[in-house]
Amino acid sequence: MSTDIGQALLALRLRRNNFGRLVLVDADGVSHENVIPVRAFPIGAPDHGISIVSSDGHELAWIDRLQQVGGEVRSLIEEELASREFMPEIVRIDSVSTYATPSDWTVQTSRGRTTFTLRGEEDIRRLPQSALLVADSHGIQFLVRDLKALDKHSRKILDRFL
Repeated sequence: MSTDIGQALLALRLRRNNFGRLVLVDADGVSHENVIPVRAFPIGAPDHGISIVSSDGHELAWIDRLQQVGGEVRSLIEEELASREFMPEIVRIDSVSTYATPSDWTVQTSRGRTTFTLRGEEDIRRLPQSALLVADSHGIQFLVRDLKALDKHSRKILDRFL
């Protein structure tokens, strides 16, 4: 059930063990149990710069572009990344309880409707290419991929906090 990782990493194989954990077999035939794929740039370039790290955080393999990896290995990496990453995307802001903080926000996300508490304006962080990262009071990160793509009502609410 092992498969190869791209042209430059032909000697490396990735598979799942009986417990569903990823196992990386390196060029020397050494098995590394419980490896974790990590994105170097999860927002700006999610398909570029994927590191396969050991359970103690040491890098074992580097993948420049996810497109370099084919078939089953790519599926395993994508499945593992999806199970570890939780960053819903805000697609609309329905309402806020007050324009002073803390305030409760009701939003439509890529994962459905939710309400969260924004502690302060500093919990809204600007990112390149008119993206925003909004952290709620529990530390959950919400992504606004493109501020300009939001509807007028949502942009007006955000303008009061930015």
